[in-house]
Amino acid sequence: MKSWPELYIPKLPERFHTPALSLFDTATHSTLTVAEKSKYRIYVCGITPYDATHLGHAATYLTFDLLCRYLKATGAEVLFVQNITDIDDPLLERAARDGVDWQELAQSQIELFRSDMSALHIIPPSHYVGVVEAMPLVVNAISKLHEAGATYLVDQDMYFRVKADPEYGTRSHLTDIDARKLFAERGGDPDRAGKEDPFDALVWLTSKPDQPTWQSPFGFGRPGWHIECSAIALHYLDTSQDTSEYSVDFQGGGSDLIFPHHEMSAAQSRIISGKPFARHYVHAGMIGLDGEKMSKSLGNLVFVSRLIAEGSDPMAIRWALLDRHYREDFMWSNECLKRAALEIEDVRVNLSKVDVAPTESVITEIIAALSSDLDSPRALSAIRNWCLATHNGEVGGNAGELSRAIDSLLGIAL
Repeated sequence: MKSWPELYIPKLPERFHTPALSLFDTATHSTLTVAEKSKYRIYVCGITPYDATHLGHAATYLTFDLLCRYLKATGAEVLFVQNITDIDDPLLERAARDGVDWQELAQSQIELFRSDMSALHIIPPSHYVGVVEAMPLVVNAISKLHEAGATYLVDQDMYFRVKADPEYGTRSHLTDIDARKLFAERGGDPDRAGKEDPFDALVWLTSKPDQPTWQSPFGFGRPGWHIECSAIALHYLDTSQDTSEYSVDFQGGGSDLIFPHHEMSAAQSRIISGKPFARHYVHAGMIGLDGEKMSKSLGNLVFVSRLIAEGSDPMAIRWALLDRHYREDFMWSNECLKRAALEIEDVRVNLSKVDVAPTESVITEIIAALSSDLDSPRALSAIRNWCLATHNGEVGGNAGELSRAIDSLLGIAL
């Protein structure tokens, strides 16, 4: 599947040093230093295309855009893979509700997502892969689980024994009570009769009337959610031909994916590849609206495309989302967007001046902020302080160099 258009990313002048990146790791609950490498592999879970891109999506993909930008600034190659869950119950339910073909609905929302990502200046993935096109990979991955003795049948549906992975549970660190509650809320079936363990994950669902179906060695049907990401990640970020200890360097998404999705896809990947799945697990916080959780059920989703259609500057949206730490849950409001628009305009005005405050220290501070767990609020604060210094008549800076650095590191095109 095609991604969105490539972006030009200005290079930092060589005199600017990029320190080793420190990043909070969900699995260890600690901030770890990322080992310096010439090539990094990143897998980020994509959308289920049954609705437009909302600010929660945007915040998540902006987080990993910052990560990619910083790693690229070190001179490393970044192989970045993102999936699209273009076959899933919510998509089929929405299509049935609206009386449209599920594939046409998916395609329309994927196209809108591409447009939103391009407008927000987010680096496109190296591989943008839909589950439907990856079905042979998914079937092959399930076959490997079966060959390893890690699957069993319940009424012709195939399940994965999560505890076949001895490290199951070490990424999410939940009690069984909390895990069971989340599993039931997020698409799992802990109470299904016939399962060996309440947390065992569905990998192949036998055909249901009037639903899409694919042929496989396990009968006609379609895959479960978690195995889709396992199969796509292991194929497109293949480490079987090298000595990498882990299958991927970074597994990422929103914090709502920690369990069950990332826990279970990591467990399946471990059985398939024989390697621990990710060296680092990175998760972005959730976005709310005016004091409430943002969700489809509450009808309070804020869509990126709608904000842009109403006249919002995409760079102001980006600035507003950057003005909080990526791991923090954040309440969106019209006021934060208005403030961001004013601040973006102030930066543009100052960058257009011939004489500006010194910029060398500002770029150094932006780099230092991002190297410390992608601290974008600190980076924006450095830019605000520079604007104030320029307003106060300080000189000696290079506006063009600062503009390029802001674009390169923060993705804000001015």
